[in-house]
This record gives sequence, C-alpha cells and structure tokens, in this order.
Amino acid sequence: MKKKTETKEYESIVVKGAREHNLQNIDIEIPKKKMIVFTGVSGSGKSSLAFDTIFAEGQRRYIESLSSYARQFLGQMEKPKFETIRGLSPTISIEQKSASRNPRSTVGTITEIYDYLRVLFARIGVQYCIKCGEKVGRGNAESMVNQILELPDKTKFLILAPIMENRKGEHRELFEDLRKDGFGRVRINGIVHELSDVQSLERHKKHTIEVVVDRLVMSHSDTFHKRLTDSVETSLKKGDGQIVIHVLDREDIKMSESRTCCGIAYPELDPPLFSFNSPLGMCPECNGIGSVLSMDPMKIIPDHELSIREGAIVPWKNYFNDKPGRYGGSASGSWGREQVNALEKEFGLNLDTAWKDLPKAQKDLCLNGSGKEMIVNWNSAKIKGEIKTTYEGLLGTLMRRYMQTQSENAKKHYSKFMSTSTCKVCNGARLKPEVLNVKIGDFSILDITKLSIKDCFDFFSGLELTGNRKIIAEELLKEIVDRLRFLINVGLNYLSLDRSGPTLSGGESQRIRLASQVGSELTGVLYILDEPSIGLHQRDNERLLNSLCHLRDIGNTLIIVEHDEETMERADWIVDIGPGAGLLGGRIVAEGTPKEIIKNKDSLTGQYLSGKKKIEQPDQRRVPKDFGNKWIEIKGATENNLAGIDVKIPLGLMVAVSGVSGAGKSTLINQILYPALSKKFHSGTKQVGAHKTITGLSALDKIINIDQKAIGRTPRSNPATYTKLFDHIRDLFSMIPEAKERGYKKGRFSFNVKGGRCENCRGDGYIKVEMHFLADVFVPCEVCGGKRFNESTLEIKYKGHSISDILNLSVRQAMEIFEKHPKIKTVLDTLMQVGLGYIKLGQAATTLSGGEAQRIKLARELSKRNTGKTLYILDEPTTGLHFEDIKMLLNVLQKIVDGGNTVIVIEHNLDVIKTADWVIDLGPEGGDEGGRVVAEGSPEKVAKSKKSYTAKYLKDHLIKPVAKKSPKKAGKKKAKAKTVRKKVTANAK
Repeated sequence: MKKKTETKEYESIVVKGAREHNLQNIDIEIPKKKMIVFTGVSGSGKSSLAFDTIFAEGQRRYIESLSSYARQFLGQMEKPKFETIRGLSPTISIEQKSASRNPRSTVGTITEIYDYLRVLFARIGVQYCIKCGEKVGRGNAESMVNQILELPDKTKFLILAPIMENRKGEHRELFEDLRKDGFGRVRINGIVHELSDVQSLERHKKHTIEVVVDRLVMSHSDTFHKRLTDSVETSLKKGDGQIVIHVLDREDIKMSESRTCCGIAYPELDPPLFSFNSPLGMCPECNGIGSVLSMDPMKIIPDHELSIREGAIVPWKNYFNDKPGRYGGSASGSWGREQVNALEKEFGLNLDTAWKDLPKAQKDLCLNGSGKEMIVNWNSAKIKGEIKTTYEGLLGTLMRRYMQTQSENAKKHYSKFMSTSTCKVCNGARLKPEVLNVKIGDFSILDITKLSIKDCFDFFSGLELTGNRKIIAEELLKEIVDRLRFLINVGLNYLSLDRSGPTLSGGESQRIRLASQVGSELTGVLYILDEPSIGLHQRDNERLLNSLCHLRDIGNTLIIVEHDEETMERADWIVDIGPGAGLLGGRIVAEGTPKEIIKNKDSLTGQYLSGKKKIEQPDQRRVPKDFGNKWIEIKGATENNLAGIDVKIPLGLMVAVSGVSGAGKSTLINQILYPALSKKFHSGTKQVGAHKTITGLSALDKIINIDQKAIGRTPRSNPATYTKLFDHIRDLFSMIPEAKERGYKKGRFSFNVKGGRCENCRGDGYIKVEMHFLADVFVPCEVCGGKRFNESTLEIKYKGHSISDILNLSVRQAMEIFEKHPKIKTVLDTLMQVGLGYIKLGQAATTLSGGEAQRIKLARELSKRNTGKTLYILDEPTTGLHFEDIKMLLNVLQKIVDGGNTVIVIEHNLDVIKTADWVIDLGPEGGDEGGRVVAEGSPEKVAKSKKSYTAKYLKDHLIKPVAKKSPKKAGKKKAKAKTVRKKVTANAK
C-alpha cells in the first residue's frame, strides 16, 4: 500500500526575475495571510510589481483555465515578464476606477442594494391611490362599466384584454389559440392588426399583445349597456382580471379587478415595476434618467444688463451688425432679423431696453413664442413679399434645429445653449407616480434612496413587521442591512443610494467595491488595492483599516499600494521599492515589519516614518492684509448638502479646504466656484451650483482647474504633445542643416500626419492583429520597428538622436541633451519640479496614473507666462505621491503663490494642510450633517477649534509657531531659513 504524501500550502508568494516595465529583475518573497504595503516614490515600480506582474499573472492563469469558448468572450492577457511565480492565490484587484459613466448607475444599483429594495417593495409594499391617498382596493365589472359610460356620446372605442406585456418571442401558438377562440383582431405594440394577417413576431424584440374583444360606439340604450357588460366580463376573464379601453387620440384607460381606485387601474406589484431602467416603472418623459437635456435661457441670454440690440440674446447677436450671414448676404437682412422686425412691429418688442428691465410678457414672447400670427416681410432670390406665420420662440427653434440637423458642427453650436435640467414630469424621481405611491411604513422607494446610508441603515435596522410580511422580508432585510453596514465600515455613511455613479470619486468607487468584498466573506484570496485611503479624512481612515484587517483576519492576503502613514503603521509587512523613479527605481530597497523599516537606513520611507526626514512647515505664513486684503466671497451656497453658507477665500495665498469625507469640499470648489469663474473668464458652459452671489472676482484674470482626468484618450497623446514640448522639439529638428537641405518642415517630424511618419502603422509604432476568439495582439510594426517614422525622417539626428529616440528618453535624460535650448528646457524644468523626471516623453497617455496626469497638467501651466492674477484649483494633488514627492509638489505650489497667484487645494493630507497659509474646514460631519464652515484661518488657529475633526489630527503635526509672511520679508536669504529649520529639528528631537 502506497504511503499518502502530504501536500503543504505555500506560506508565501515567491516572485523571481520580475522585469515588467522598470523592475530590475527583482526577487521577492511575500508572506501570505498578512497585510502588506508596497510603497516608494512615484514611478519606482510599485504598481508594476503589484498590478502588472502579480495580479496580471493571477488573472491570466484563471482565464487560461477556462475553455476556449469562454476565453473568446473574456480575451487573453499577455504574460508578464518574470521567471517564476509560486504560491499565487485567486486574485482580486480593487483599483481606483470611476464606478460607472452610465447616468442610470447609482450607488444603490452598483452595490445591488436597490435590487433587494425592489423585491422588498414588490412583496410587502402597500399601494396607495395617487388621487385620494387611500389604500388601493379591488374593482369589479359593474364599477368598470359605470366608468366607461362616462365617455361622451358617439365616442368610438375598443375593449382590449391584455395578454402579454414586454415579452420577447414569436408567439405563434398564442395567435393560433386566439384564432381558435374566435377573436378576429389583436393590438400589437399599440397597432391593431387583423389576426388572420399575423403569423409570428420578431423573436428578439419585446412585444405587448392585447386582444380586441369588442369595437363599440358610445350609446346609453339598454341593448348597448348589456353588450358593454358582456364585453367587459369577457375581457376580464381573458385578461386575467385586467382590461384596457382604447379611445382614439387619448390615453388608454386601464382597469383591474385586483387593484383599482378612483377609476384608475394600478399595476401588479412586481420587482421590474420599481426599476427606473424598465419601461414598466420608468418615467416616460425622461426614460428613467430623472433629467432632460433642454435649451437653457441662462446660456441663450447670459448678460441681462444688455439690450437685445446690444446682443443680449446670443443667437440674435449677428442680426444687428453688417457681418455676412451663414449663406451669404448680410445677417442684418436675414430671415431671422426679419422675424425680429415683425416681433417689434406686431407685439411691440423693445429692442433697446436692458433684458432685465423688459416686461415678463416680452421675455416670454422671445423664449416661448406666440400662437398669434404676424406678417414677415421677406425679400430673397426665390421669395418676395409678405409671409403670414407664427413665432415658435427661441427655445423651440433651437431645440428643433438641434434635433433635425445632420451636421456635427451645427449640433456642437446648438449644444452650447443646452443644459441638463430636472424632468418636469417626475421632478427627478425617475419613476412613475403609481410606483412612488407604494410604501413601506411612510416611505416610498424614492424616500429610502434619498436617505444617507447611515439613516437608511437605521431605518431598516429598526423596521418592525408582523405576520406574513415579517416572514417574507426576513432574508431580504438581512441582506440589505449587511450591505449597508459594510458601506458604513469603509467610510461611506454620508452617501445616499440615489447618488449617481459618474459623480463618485475614484476613492469612493474603490471603497464601494471593497465593501462588496468585505461582505462576500471569501477566504484564501489575494486582494490587491490601489491607495484605498484616497479621499478619506483621518477620522474615517480608521474604519477603513478595520475593514482591511478583517479581510486579513478571515484568511486573506492583502497587498496595498499605499503612502498613508497610518496604513503603513498597521501593516504586517512593508516593501519599500526604489530608490528613485523610472530607471533609477525598480529595486527592493527594504522589506520587513514597520519597526524594521523604520530602523533601515537605506529606506527613504523609513526615514519619514521615524521622523528623521519630514516635510517642514514654512518659516513664515502669508496673511491676507499683507497681500492686498483681497477676497472671493461665496454667499448662500446651497448646492448638494451645503447649508446656505457664506465662505470667504483670501487671494494671493495658499488655501487648503479640508473636512471629513462628504463634508461638501468638492461641492463648494468644483461645483460652485470653478464653474462660476470658468463662465466669467473663459465662457465655460459647466452648470454652476446653487448659490446667491460670488464677489471679488475682479482681482483675477484666469482660472485653472488641474484635475486628475487623463491627458488623452488614445496612446497617441503623451507628455511631450500635451505640454507642447514636442512642438519645440520639432521646430529644432526642422532647423538642423540636413533637414533644411532636404526641405523638411516641422510637419515632417509629426507621427500624426502623412509625410514623415511610417505609413504602414500610421505613426502608431505597432500593428493590431485580430486573433478571432483570443485577445487582440499588438506587434511592433515590421517596417519601422516600432519607431513610428520612416527611414528618411529617422536619418535626421540631433546629438546622435533621431526624433524617435527623443520620444523614448526620460525627462531627466532629455534635460542633458536640450540644456542649451531655453524653450525646451523650460518645459523640462517644470516636469522635473513636479517630480516627473522618470516618465518618458513619448509615454502613452493611457498608461499614466491620475496623479501623474495631474502633475503633467500642472507642469504645462507652469511653463506658460505667469500673469500673477491666476487662481489654481487642485483636488487631492497628493494622490499617488510619496512623502518625498509631496515635498517637491509643495515647493512648486509655494512658488506659484510667490508669483502673486492663488492656490486652492482640496486635501486631507496633513502635510499639505500644515504648509497652507489659510485653511477652510467644512463639516462637522458628512452628508446632511455637514456643509457648514467649522473653522477657518491659519493652520494654528484651526488646530485650536473644538468642533473640527481636522483640528484633532492637525495639532499633532504643527511643531512650531510660524511667523507672518509679508511681501517685504518674503525675499530674505535662504541661509537664515535653513538655520531656523535646523533649530526646530533639534528641538523636535
């Protein structure tokens, strides 16, 4: 008998020879069932090891285990560059991606809580009448007949029996059965057909089928009454208790035996009825989106101080000058102008009074038109004379033209006057009225989704049911409450279930996915997370870490790419990758427990954790009165959860906006301040959040919002093209003597236009090969070898480098080559200043992280000429940044402010907050309990606040009093500042 061999589980994940991207052939052993943090400076190779090697291989192995049939739908991943990986567990990646771009997506649908709510309301909800408010009861044939008899005499109508609603299929057997039963007509999808003409329907489309029981003309004779009663009873029998009365040119009358009140037949309660994605439940006007795209009077008439003749109405602006019209001739003699003349003559429209002073009737005439006819004098090549017509109004005219035009340019032009507005039929509820009148307790499904997750949790936790309703709801309530609890545990208690998916930040959407994993209670899984602390206040971070520790404690392995100090302190193991970025990184600098990392002299992270290195406070702070005492004041801000607050923002300073997650920071700055300033200075079209007034804008001349959106959607976009650096480089190459001799112009060195690029790959450098049921394969172009340009172009070289070689250089390498070219060097300098010396000039935009994209945008703005009156807005610029990177970023931001500009930073990072000149702290809580100014002033003043959660953590980071900084003292010698810092460091030790 053979002895049974024991198999042991690998206690660690062993990676050997990892060479993906900049990884330098590294070997690493990662303990399992622990919480491991990968850290290091930006571009050191953390994500390359965690996501592009370990996760990519785990996913590839899973996909390869499936059948070839399944792989054709999932694709096949390319194998990462490594020698061996052992001990790999099933792998789940939770990255920072926007939850969904679909406007129908909400927090409720993403977490699937809304699916459980639909079933709950369908099974234990109580239907109330939309007219009388009473519970909906049963109906009978007699009451239905009496309602039908209310129709006017001689009204022609059909009595229909509903057979099927929104069901796919050919339905051959159904039509055959109806013919056997003696029926002659049927209504399919709203159109009546002879049953003999219908054989089958389109199989893959949804169909609504109703059989025509009788065709009648209203009369009040006894014979008619008897026939009507018989037909109604037949319809109820055939339609399972439901009946439809169809009258020409009016809405169908639906009635039901089971759910009828005030003459209204209510639908059976089914889960699809409560879905705003289903035709059964969605509002028919907005199709369940809750908003409609319509012409916006505020965009059509942006300046109410002007008169119509002065150009108050933008689409009419050209009617009052002698510029050529769109189709030749003068715009002042166009059909549009002749219509305006007719309005002036017929209705007395005043063209010379400011729009704000015009009577309401005249404003309404311009926007909505009039049904009264007017005479327009028209003189053109084809038509001359007087034309009698009505005026439909600007809103109707512009919308009609937008809908009818086939020209993309015309659509773009008309879309400038459009905004998304709340649907007037459902008022943003998305659902039909009869759905919203189904309630549990006093709450409809809409009321539930509007609650914050915390309040929603409290409602369902305290919901008391009895009898059968309690038995039916038991499992549903358990699932709903558990999912809500997980969302609270990851710091999302302030969100509501109706919050739109596209409005969620990357950190919020990541934590939603994390909550679903916490709830799944899987074990033996390898989770890889990308900075889960993003967007979290220090107070909320603790709950997140408790959730992560729970995942570890039930037997999972967590690899977290993170820079957060608290996360590293609670980790079981830290891997510090570096020492630098790009080619200078890709090595394991140190690994071990947090205590071992702190003691390791080679670890830059360890030096910051131990306090040997730190981000210093400024020696002096700027104060408003020394910098012109100029302020932007936002009054009466009420957008989202802002509680009608007044906020003053000093100009010429570095301002940090802080507060717990969901306090209203992004609403105040990104939804009110930025759109308002963009509209004033750059004719922006983004909708401005609700507020009363914004004053103090005259001290500014430009607004720049540096967000983390990608710098391009295609691999053709790269740092060199985005920062305009490539333009200067192409100028230089066109000036090379050999290029001049050949007659090569600037365009010759572009991979986007014909001439110098490789035409085989059209400048991409690679060819896409379709692999039928496998994933598409990208192979280097055989003609240019991936260099993007043709041979003739590549023969032109600068310091031994072709134009293709230049794109493959890192910013640091390019600095050495172009040190004597001021225009090129200026852009490269700014990229170095923001800590991007490691990225390649031609690196595809699609491979850049959000933090890298944000810093490239910052570098682009820094390389431009400084006006000194610019307001910069940055939303969490520390995303993806190590302590050392934050230090470099803060130096850049301080230089911007020294140039006379204003910087507003939305941040939770205490190192950024402590270096700001002014802090505006919102709160005290998130959601409905937030939206107020808790504290404002210098960091020292805010740190003393007893109401602020930020103060609790900030006071431990402020290590010394800071003097006030005035313009005269700002230029003092650096030597003195250095001495002060040394003394402070010595005192701290």
